[in-house]
Amino acid sequence: MARIKLITDSACDLPQDLVGSYDIDVVSLTIRFGDEEFVDRVELSAGDFWTKCAASKVLPETAAPSPGAFHDAYERARDAGYDGALVVTISAALSATHQSASLAATQMTDFAVRVVDSQAVSMALGLMVLDLADAARGGLSLDVLESRALGLRTRAGVCGALDTLEHLVKGGRIGGARALLGQVLSIKPLLELKDGVVAEAGRQRTRARALSAIVEVARQHAPLERLAIVHGHAPDIASVVTLAESIPVQHPVIVTEMGPVVGTHGGPRIVAMCWITAASAPLHS
Repeated sequence: MARIKLITDSACDLPQDLVGSYDIDVVSLTIRFGDEEFVDRVELSAGDFWTKCAASKVLPETAAPSPGAFHDAYERARDAGYDGALVVTISAALSATHQSASLAATQMTDFAVRVVDSQAVSMALGLMVLDLADAARGGLSLDVLESRALGLRTRAGVCGALDTLEHLVKGGRIGGARALLGQVLSIKPLLELKDGVVAEAGRQRTRARALSAIVEVARQHAPLERLAIVHGHAPDIASVVTLAESIPVQHPVIVTEMGPVVGTHGGPRIVAMCWITAASAPLHS
């Protein structure tokens, strides 16, 4: 039986209790507020980030981990006696994180490392990592786990409702949602990821309708294997959880705060539904 270490980055938004129980190594991105820089999840928690956002006059910025940070993670796995490591990163189209992880992997001559671009963000990435960590406990080989990760990309989805476009526009991550620019402020945009980039998924006139709409998008992909509801310190998150209660899902629903990496671009009060469809469920475009 192979012992394979799961490694990801802090854009995964996985709650710390799950990171600990599955022994997942999370390589941190960095967050900057002007001249102040913080290591995500180490020096800045999700809660502290949103508090700082509310008080700051400057919008935060993110930076990918260095190849050295990933190299250190690979060495930790090797020294702990693992047979190899599977690294699943935030979408390569949105961050240089995947590039850093891949470069570091080429420097490991005595330890097998495979790097997979999740083409996802936030808990869509996190749920993929959880699935793979579960599978790794069964002693699956690195080849099999890598193949499983690639297959999960077709089953993972995310749909979010923004409360403000300011962070997304100034952060340069608007991507295919550029058509939203210039819309009146009362419009609540819905965003999704397509092929790893941000795209518009619709518009609603009110926040209540926007939140209902993203729940319905997740419901349309049911039955689900896993579901997470992620939010940027949203005061109305309980209503979204209630709306989602009737969605058929195999594993317990995870409700968690969005961390600084994705929250920097999504802005305060963002709410996102992240899922992995059941293996037998029809695939949606």
